Amino acid sequence: MPDGIEDPLSSVVTLLKPAVSISKLVEAGGRWQVERHDMASPFYCALVEGGCRVEVSGRKPVTLTAGDFVLIPDLHDFSMTSEVPPEPGGPGQPLDIGPGRVRLGPADAPVQMRALVGHCRFETPARDLLVSLLPEMIHVSGHDRLMALVPAIHEETRADRPGRELILERLLEVLLIEALRSGPAVKMPPGLLRGLTDPKLAAALQRIHADAGGEISVSGLAKEAGMSRSGFFEKFRREIGRAPMEYVMDWRMAIAKTLLQQGRLTNTEIALRVGYGSASAFGMAFVRHEGLSLGAFAGKGGR
Repeated sequence: MPDGIEDPLSSVVTLLKPAVSISKLVEAGGRWQVERHDMASPFYCALVEGGCRVEVSGRKPVTLTAGDFVLIPDLHDFSMTSEVPPEPGGPGQPLDIGPGRVRLGPADAPVQMRALVGHCRFETPARDLLVSLLPEMIHVSGHDRLMALVPAIHEETRADRPGRELILERLLEVLLIEALRSGPAVKMPPGLLRGLTDPKLAAALQRIHADAGGEISVSGLAKEAGMSRSGFFEKFRREIGRAPMEYVMDWRMAIAKTLLQQGRLTNTEIALRVGYGSASAFGMAFVRHEGLSLGAFAGKGGR
């Protein structure tokens, strides 16, 4: 994790290391449907004009209208349809009509819906763990800053200019942070964002993310939160979805896996960064948490 990033949400998004894989303008008319399966990639959509329905496996369909934004940090199976879905065996595959532009629905139907759609990837070796801290879906309406960021990402994706990759990474980081902090707090499932809405838990989370290599205990975190040890433990587990020291271990290992992948520090140096006094103690903790040794992890290319 880069030095100086202490805010929990910022540190998680930075460690995810987002990168754009696809960005396109989708235009549609008539009755249409597009489906994707086994994607395992983050997905976002900003509806510019018209309306559509998005259905993610295991969730109720969401109707989007102009000005709506949707972020799904870990998309697998989903379908996107016109507001009135087509009959089975209706319009076929999307039609590429130009660089970064896709047409859905009958070719002779007038355009009724326009959306900017993007897929990205998280280049961290701790992807699954970090994504588990986030909600399954964020859906917000009328958020001008989000609606302005998506076209900027789309434009930069299409261009071939110096600094493109760095700019895209920063734009995606801003997009993710803006989207994640814009969702309605009352509807957040247990996880990092729900914890951050509680000032007492937020203080404890700040402590964990500010100094993963320091001495951290349930008693110390409870003191940081201004709560009794037992009350803090139960509240943390309920709101975050895991026990305090389990969260600490998960975060430390997410940092460790990133540092191991980078290959710039020795195992002893990484051990000190994530709260262990020696490389051997760190190695044993890594095996317990990850199910493989440091050498086996390095042999897999840090994945």
